[in-house]
Amino acid sequence: WDETHFGKMGSYYINRTFFFDVHPPLGKMLIGLAGYLSGYDGTFPFQKPGDRYEQHNYMGMRGFCAFLGSCLVPFAYLTVLELSKSLPAALLTAFILIFDTGCITLSQYILLDPILMFFLMAAVLSMVKCNSCADRPFSASWWFWLSLTGVNLAGAMGVKFVGLFVVLLVGLNTIYDLWDLLGNLSLSLVMFGKHLLARVLCLIVLPLALYMAMFAVHFTVLNKSGPGDGFFSSAFQSQLIGNNLHNVSIPE
Repeated sequence: WDETHFGKMGSYYINRTFFFDVHPPLGKMLIGLAGYLSGYDGTFPFQKPGDRYEQHNYMGMRGFCAFLGSCLVPFAYLTVLELSKSLPAALLTAFILIFDTGCITLSQYILLDPILMFFLMAAVLSMVKCNSCADRPFSASWWFWLSLTGVNLAGAMGVKFVGLFVVLLVGLNTIYDLWDLLGNLSLSLVMFGKHLLARVLCLIVLPLALYMAMFAVHFTVLNKSGPGDGFFSSAFQSQLIGNNLHNVSIPE
């Protein structure tokens, strides 16, 4: 059913047609990019669920979602292995996901869910890896995992607003870490300030910058008039190619 929506939105990106949707743009932009790179020309109408694709090349978009869905297995394996240090526990987790019918079903279609789950689990894995580097703060690996956590937070928020729940999880983990550092009497206030600044930069500033950059790309790519025009102001519509108000002088 939802392929009708998200496949169509991928086509909108390929055709640079402006549209409006309740979800942030990253997931649909990635679907459109996967379709574009795999040779899909954006001409399939996506009128109703179950329509045959016939000669249209849809496999790139489905394959992209399936690939991201398959990444959940190693992510889960590595996360549990890092938390428990138990190989049997990590293997059991991986096998549970491999044979989970829900994950298999969600991952084989053109949907936002496998993309969202990819970023959610990547954010948790990055957070856990960063926690494991706590004994060597400000090392290259510590900075890498902290920054990657911020990137994955932006990715999760950029696909669906449900991604805010993993932001909450990482936020609570960060508050716990900072509270623990504040209680460490061997740590100077200057060093605590550096820890605080590093987390502000990597977990707040970086994700927000990336999130806004997604919308910058979204509005740059979608420069032609489409079904989303009516949700926006006349001044905005005047910038869309093919709109009745295109390049018309509009008073403030």
